[in-house]
Amino acid sequence: MTGNSNGNGASYQKEGNGNGSYEPIGNSSPSGGSKKWLIAAVLVAVGVAGLFFTHKTPGAATDAAVAKAALPTSKSGKLKLFDSTGRFLLEDYDAKSTFASFLPSVAGYFGKPVWSFYVNRGQAIATFGTLSKDFPILEFNPANKAYQLTPFIGFRTFVRGTRVGASTGLSTSFQVEPFAPAGSRNLEDENDDPDKPKRIMYVGTNEVEVQEIDGVNGLTTNVKYFTLPEEDFAALVRRTTFANTGTAAVELEILDGLAKIEPSGGKLDWGLKQMGRTLEGWMGVYHADDTLTKPFFKMSTETSDTAKVVIEQHGHYCLSFIESADETATLLPIVFDKDKVFGKSTSLQQPAGLHASSVGEILDNPQYGDAKTGSSFAAIRKITLKPGEISPFGRADHIDEVSTIADLVTSPSWVADKFERARGLIDDLTKGVETTTVNPLFDGAVKQMFLDNSLRGGMPTVMGDVDSDKTYDESSEVKIFHAFSRIHGDLERDYNSFSITPQYFSQGPGNYRDVAQNRRNDVTFLPRLGSFNIKMFLSYIQADGYEPMTVEAVVYVIDDPDKAMEIAEQVTTDANSADILGKVLNGGPFRPGQLFALCEQLNINRTLDNDEFIQPIIAEAEDRAMAVFGQGYWADHWDYYIDLIETYLAIFPDKEEELMFENELRYFFSTATVRPRSEKYVLDYTYDGTSKHVIQLESTSYDGTSKHVIQLESTYFDTEKAAEQEAFRDQNTGRLQIEASWQRDREGKPFKSTPIAKLFLLGAIKFAMRDAWGMGVEYEGGRPGWLDSMNGLPGMVGSGMPETYELYLLLQYVKSVVDKYDRHVVVPVELAKMVATVEEALATLDAAGYEDPEELPDDVPEPLFEYWDVVASARENYRNDVEYYFSGNTTSYSAKKVSKMVGKWLEEIELGMERAKYFGTIGYGDDGTSGIPAAFFSYDVTEWELNGNRNDVGLPLVNAKAMTLKRFPLFLEGPVRYMKTILDDPDALVDVYERVLDSGLRDRELKMYFLSATLKGQTYDMGRQIAFAPGWLESDNDMGRQIAFAPGWLENQSIWMHMSYKYYLQMIRGKLYEQFFSEMKGGGILPFMDPTVYGRPLMECSSFIASSAFPDPGVHGQGFLARLSGSTAEFMDIWKHMFIGKTPFFLNDDGELEMQLVPALPSWLFEDEGSDHDPYFDEDGNHIVSFQLFAEILVTYHNPGGKNIYGEPPKSYTVTMTDGSVTDVDGPTIGTELALKIRRLTGVESIDAYF
Repeated sequence: MTGNSNGNGASYQKEGNGNGSYEPIGNSSPSGGSKKWLIAAVLVAVGVAGLFFTHKTPGAATDAAVAKAALPTSKSGKLKLFDSTGRFLLEDYDAKSTFASFLPSVAGYFGKPVWSFYVNRGQAIATFGTLSKDFPILEFNPANKAYQLTPFIGFRTFVRGTRVGASTGLSTSFQVEPFAPAGSRNLEDENDDPDKPKRIMYVGTNEVEVQEIDGVNGLTTNVKYFTLPEEDFAALVRRTTFANTGTAAVELEILDGLAKIEPSGGKLDWGLKQMGRTLEGWMGVYHADDTLTKPFFKMSTETSDTAKVVIEQHGHYCLSFIESADETATLLPIVFDKDKVFGKSTSLQQPAGLHASSVGEILDNPQYGDAKTGSSFAAIRKITLKPGEISPFGRADHIDEVSTIADLVTSPSWVADKFERARGLIDDLTKGVETTTVNPLFDGAVKQMFLDNSLRGGMPTVMGDVDSDKTYDESSEVKIFHAFSRIHGDLERDYNSFSITPQYFSQGPGNYRDVAQNRRNDVTFLPRLGSFNIKMFLSYIQADGYEPMTVEAVVYVIDDPDKAMEIAEQVTTDANSADILGKVLNGGPFRPGQLFALCEQLNINRTLDNDEFIQPIIAEAEDRAMAVFGQGYWADHWDYYIDLIETYLAIFPDKEEELMFENELRYFFSTATVRPRSEKYVLDYTYDGTSKHVIQLESTSYDGTSKHVIQLESTYFDTEKAAEQEAFRDQNTGRLQIEASWQRDREGKPFKSTPIAKLFLLGAIKFAMRDAWGMGVEYEGGRPGWLDSMNGLPGMVGSGMPETYELYLLLQYVKSVVDKYDRHVVVPVELAKMVATVEEALATLDAAGYEDPEELPDDVPEPLFEYWDVVASARENYRNDVEYYFSGNTTSYSAKKVSKMVGKWLEEIELGMERAKYFGTIGYGDDGTSGIPAAFFSYDVTEWELNGNRNDVGLPLVNAKAMTLKRFPLFLEGPVRYMKTILDDPDALVDVYERVLDSGLRDRELKMYFLSATLKGQTYDMGRQIAFAPGWLESDNDMGRQIAFAPGWLENQSIWMHMSYKYYLQMIRGKLYEQFFSEMKGGGILPFMDPTVYGRPLMECSSFIASSAFPDPGVHGQGFLARLSGSTAEFMDIWKHMFIGKTPFFLNDDGELEMQLVPALPSWLFEDEGSDHDPYFDEDGNHIVSFQLFAEILVTYHNPGGKNIYGEPPKSYTVTMTDGSVTDVDGPTIGTELALKIRRLTGVESIDAYF
C-alpha cells in the first residue's frame, strides 16, 4: 500500500554509510491527535490452476491455455463483450487504439477515496493519489504521455521461474515481465509471433483488471484494482494473481509493484513537471520499523522558498503481503531503491539490476533512497506453486500507525471481503436504475450511465431525518447532500483541475452547467429530494440575470450556540468533547466529512456509530448553497431551469403553486460586473488589416492598418463589490462568511423573491438581451452558451438562438403559472423600472408602424436598431441600480398584468424565430435553404462614434450607430433546442428530423450527427473549434477555438455525444419512436456501437467521437474524452421516457393526484435474435422486462408476444405491498390513495403492469 503519513510512532531512517542498518528518526507528530490514511494498496495473489501444454507448434501452447482459461464466449465462439459479473471485456487491449478512463473514486459515505486513472497499456493504472493531481502517488501525466509512460513508470511485475519435472520441449527456467510492451500483439501483422501471450482487460463499475495468458511459460497473470470501500483510510487495492497452468510445480522469484513512487511533500505536480531533478533533493525513504516491510516516502520539508519552513510530516507508505483466507498474512519486504531493480537502465525498459542478481541478493544488500525518486516493489525470494495452490500478496500505502493498519489489512480474507463490498457498494448506489432486459449489455450501460451521471452532478443523499418518508419540502430536518461529485480533469481533459476530498461523504466542486444538467432527474430517482435542486439553482440567479461558474456542495450552519451545545452533548461521550464539538458546530459552516475529520484531529470522543453521530447534527442544522463566480458569465447557465422544473412536476404536480409562491429565495452576489456597451465596444485593428468592424472579445489587438469595433473584457472584477464583501470576513479565520455571497438591500438584509418572481426577472432580463434583429439572445457577458468552444462569438457581438428557444419555454411557463393560479408577482422596484422602459419601447416600435418586408435585409432597420438601443440601455441602467444593493422596495404585478406583458413578449420572440428561419445558415455547401433552424448570428458594427473613453490598454471606445447581420453554418444545437418548442406538433418534428437527416449535419459514414456542418471558410475569430482537425472537437476562424481544431476533432464537426444525445432525447420526447429506436439500434447510442470502432467500453460515454470529417480514416468512429459527460444526463432522461414515461404522476380533471406508467420499449428489449441471452417470461408465457422504481419498488412489464410498446399505458396493474397484501387495478391509471403510497414508498414492494 502506498500512503500518506504524519510520522507518528517509532520511525527509522536508513543510514547512508553503506552498512544497511537503520537509525530511528524519532517522533515528528504534531500534538492534537493522529490521522490514519491508507492511500493505495497492492495485493498480489499467487496460485495454480489448470494444465500446462507442451509447446509443439507456433501458437499452440497459448491457444490451449486460452481455451482452458474459461473465458466467457458467445454462441458463435467469440469472446463475449461482458462476463457474468457485468464487466466489459476488451480483447488484446494493449494492441488496439488507446483510451483512458478512471475508477470512480467512491469509497462509500463512510470511506475515504483515492483518485486513479487508467489506460489500456501496460498494467493499466497510469496515475493515482489523493485530493487532486497536485498530490500524486504515481505522477499525473496527460493521456498522450500516459500511453507511453505507463508500461514503464507504472506498475510492473518481474518473474523468474524454475520448473521442476517440466514436460518435454519446455524450458526448465524462464524470466518474464507480464504485460510488457514487447509482448503486445501486432494485430496488423499477419506474421506476428503467434506465441505471444493473450491479454484481456475487464472493466467494471468500480474495478479494472488485466489478464495475461502466457502459454509458452505456463503462467497466467491477473492484476485487479479497486477502490477500498468504507474504511477510515483511503486505498487503491491492487491484487495480482499468478496461476501455474502446468503439470509440474514451478519455483518463482517475484518483484511486483510501482517502478516510480512519488513522496508526500505538498503540491508536487508543477514541480515534477518543471523542476523534477531539483525536487529529488528533498526526497527520502524512511521506515516505520527496522525491517524493509514498511517504507515511508516523503520530502524532508515542503519546497516553498519562503521564510516559513514547513517540515513535511505526511508520507506515502507501502505494505505488501501474501493473503490468506484463514491466517494472518506476513508482510513482505519492499525494494524501494529502483536502481537495484533497473541498474543503469534509466529508461526503465529493462530490469538490468534484477538481470544481474537474484531477488534475495537485492534484499540482502543495502538500498538507498535519498535524493532520488523511489520505487515500491514487493519482493518474494522464492515460492513454489503446485496445482491448486493460490496465495495472494499485496502492497499498501498509509500515513500513521503502520502496525495498526498492517494488522487490519493482513487479517484473514480482508482483501476478498473488501472487494466484494466494493462491488456491492456500487450496486447499492445504482439500484435506482437496476434494469433487466434481454440485453445485459444495455442493462450494464444503464447502470454505468447512472453512476457517471451521479459523479458529474453528485449522488443525491437524504440526511438528517433519514427514517421518515417526509420530503425536503415537508420537514426542515430532511436535508439533501450530493456526495461523490467531481469535475473532470482526467488524462484526456488535462486542462481541468479536479478535487476529490479524502474524507467521509467525499465530494468536489463542479461546473454550473454540468451540475445543473446532470441533476435534472434527481427527483425521478429520489422523490424525497423534492424541490431542493430547483430552490438551490434559482437562488444562484443574480440581480443581473447571470449565475456563478462553480457549484460546490452545500454547507451546514448552526447559529444558535445553545442548540449547538445540546446536539454536541447528544453525540459525544464526555463533557470536554461536547464543549469542543459545540464550539465547532457554532463556529461556522461545515460539511459532514469535515466534522468527522475534525473529531479525529481534535480528539473529540464521539458516538461510535457514524450515522448516530452525523444525522442528528445535520437534522438540526440549516443548509446553505455554495458557489464561486469563477470566470466570465456563461450565456446558457439558466437554460436548464425549466428542465429541472418539468422533472419535479412529473413527480409532484400537486405542489406547483406551493413551490412557486410559498418560498423566498436569495440572489447570488458575485464580484464580477458586466460592463455597459460604452465600456466594451472597442475600436481596434482587424486581424487581416483590411476592414473595420465591431466585435465583442476578450483580446487586445491585431496587426494591421484598418480598424474594427470589438467587444472586449465584457466583465471586470468589481473592487467595490469586493469591499462590500469584506464586512463579512471572519476576524478569527480570515475567511469570508457565507453571507458575503448573497445580495442585500440597503438596510443590510438579504433580499429575497419567490421562485416565480425570480423566473419573471430572469425572463425579463433575457428578453431585454435580444439582439438588434430580435432573434438571438446576445452573448454580452463575455462567454458563449453550451457550445463553449465558440469563445470568439461574444467578441463578434454574437447572439444565440438556443437561448431564444429556452427563453420562449421559460416565458411560456411563467405565463402558464400566473394564468393558472391568478396570484400577484412581486419584483424589485428596479426591475419594474426596466420593464416599464421595455414596454414603452415596444409601444414606440408599434407606433412607428414597422413591419418586416418580404425580403429581409442584412442591415438592421432603423426602428429595430433604435428599439434595441433603448432596451439595452434600460438593461444597463437596471444593472447599475442593483450593482451593489437592492433598494428593498418592490412592485406587485397582478397575474393579468404579467400574463399580458409576457404574452406580448412571446409574440415578439415568435417574430424573431420566424426571422431566424428566413435568414437561416450560410456555410460551405450551404446556401441557406435547408430550412433547419439556425443556432448563431453575429453583427458587424458598420457605423459608430467615439465616446471619448478608452479601455485599460488604451484603445478607444465607441457607441454603435448601425449594424449588419452575419450568419454561420449549421450547428446541431439549433434544431435540438428548437424541437423543444414544437414537441406537441408531430408533423413539425418529423419535418425537422428529415431535414437534419438530409443535411450536412448527418455523418453518413458513421450514421451519426455532427456537432456542426463543415466550418470550412469560417474565420478564427469564431472560436477554438477551427483550431482542431475535422472530426475532432470543433472548427473555423472568427467563431473562437472551435475552428482552431482540425475538422472531425473536438468541437469542429465531430460527433459531440452530449448534443447528439440531446437530439435523440427530443425525438423520444416528441414520440418519434420508430425513428428514435432505429437511430439507437443503428449505432447512434451506446451500447449499440461497434466496439472495435468505438475503441473503449461500450458502457461508457465519451465526450466526442472523431467523425468521418477527420483526415485519418483509421480514427473515424473512435471515442475520446472519457465519461463525466452531459451525455449521461440525456441518457438517463431517455431511460426515464423508455421505462417510466414523461409524467408518471399527474392531476386528473378533479385536481386529484393519479399515477400512470407509459413506457416506450422496442420489442428487441424483450427478445432479440442477435442477443446471446435468453428472454424472460412470466408464468403465463408473456415476455417481461423489469426495473427498479425509486430504488425500492420492482416494476415488471408483462408483454404478450414481446411486441413494441410505444407510448402505451398498461391495461391493468397489480400492486404488492410489503405486508403481502395485493391490490389489483383495472385500467391505465392508479388512483390517488395508492399513487401517494407509491410516491412516498410507503409499504410498496412491487408493481406488475399488464399490456
